Amino acid sequence: MKDFEYLFRREHPVYSKNKTLWKRSAQAYSGGMAYIEQALIKHVSEIDLEFAERRRRAYYFNYPRKIARLITHYVLSSDPQRHGADSRLVEDFSRNGLRVNEVMRQFSTLLNVYGSAWMLVEMPRFEGEIDPERKQRERLRPYAVAISPLAVVDWAYGSDGRLQWALVEEFSCDNRNPFETPVCRRCRRLWTRNEWTLFEKDGSTGSAVMRERGSHNLGAVPLVHAVEADGFGMDANHWFEDIVRISDAILNNESEAQMNIVKQMFGLLIISENFVRSARMPRTPAEEEDENSPKFSHILARSAAIWEGTEEKGISRYISPSGTETSHIREENINLKKEMFDIVGIAVQRESSSAQTAESKAWDHQNVKQFLVSRVDILEQAEIKCWEFMNLWDSGIKVPEIVYNREFAVVNLKESIDTLLGLNSIFAGSEYRREISRAAVSILEKIKKISPEARKTILDEIGNSLEK
Repeated sequence: MKDFEYLFRREHPVYSKNKTLWKRSAQAYSGGMAYIEQALIKHVSEIDLEFAERRRRAYYFNYPRKIARLITHYVLSSDPQRHGADSRLVEDFSRNGLRVNEVMRQFSTLLNVYGSAWMLVEMPRFEGEIDPERKQRERLRPYAVAISPLAVVDWAYGSDGRLQWALVEEFSCDNRNPFETPVCRRCRRLWTRNEWTLFEKDGSTGSAVMRERGSHNLGAVPLVHAVEADGFGMDANHWFEDIVRISDAILNNESEAQMNIVKQMFGLLIISENFVRSARMPRTPAEEEDENSPKFSHILARSAAIWEGTEEKGISRYISPSGTETSHIREENINLKKEMFDIVGIAVQRESSSAQTAESKAWDHQNVKQFLVSRVDILEQAEIKCWEFMNLWDSGIKVPEIVYNREFAVVNLKESIDTLLGLNSIFAGSEYRREISRAAVSILEKIKKISPEARKTILDEIGNSLEK
């Protein structure tokens, strides 16, 4: 008898090594109070009362999310070209309303946060014969879903270099009946090259049982896996871990700076010891037990008074940190932020206020462009594989020609137009002139956004206006 319980325990070595880091990265991306409570550090000289106040006051500049989304926005700032793509799938790639661009944005952001991402290309379950009318009515067509690496717990590759099987963790919740309590289940689905099997933890016994089984006969596991070649591809940690740690440092520094401001507004009272001894009321054991009896605070804390001996100044007064200390913390945070963006490779700002030279600007733009182009290659190949799987599920779906934008440099429009006019004056064949016209369309889009339909019409006109 097969050990189904083992399927809920097993993990791929890469998954086991990185799951703690992945969870921390996901929490940093999510942000909010839950992450503040996890990332805020209590320093040695801080009492519980003070730390509780600082934690309640804390706020989080979510730089990890900004960086992860910023890369995605740059990469997909221009819609990829999908010649011959099924328009229904382009508008609803996930079968729940997400367009193909939105699914690829999710996939890109997962790749930024984890350094690894998966895409599942699936088909709805159905029984009986299927005809075009039923296919249209029940929307029986393949769809793609971006999946976190935390959901794909184990996998294996065959001798041909392709996935042999993969184990995907799922959480399903049956709430179709509004008058019944929803039933939620923890499941794991085993995908092989020709079938799938769903295993579930029984709610009453806690044992693992096989619930469903089906065949797909694709000859391949319908999962697309992408990793950053210079990260896990070289057995290295993902750069997002460093971003999270720098962001945590900014969170803690900013929290201390905030409390310094509070202490400047509400200074710490210093009282002479002689005054304390003369002012302190005698306390009986009964009064010590009574919470409502008068007390005199002598706890060393931000919110309580302290006293000093006669050899000190002997003058009651308030003390507070100087504004200089707070400004130093803020300066450090500004430097950390600059370094954080520079580590990722998307920082082009110069610390100097002087104008950049043309060579300096060109180098900055080239640096950013190469970073984004390497990311585009991964996304483009992943989407092509998704369409190929859709074709395996339904041969009526054709694999389109997909081309992602690879021009990210910030250009001077006047210089670009002058350059195009100069290139157009060169005598060459029809294909050369068509490419010049297509380049002009790209420059036009930097001035005014063109709809996909209008862009297709313009490109068709360019293709038909010049004889081949």
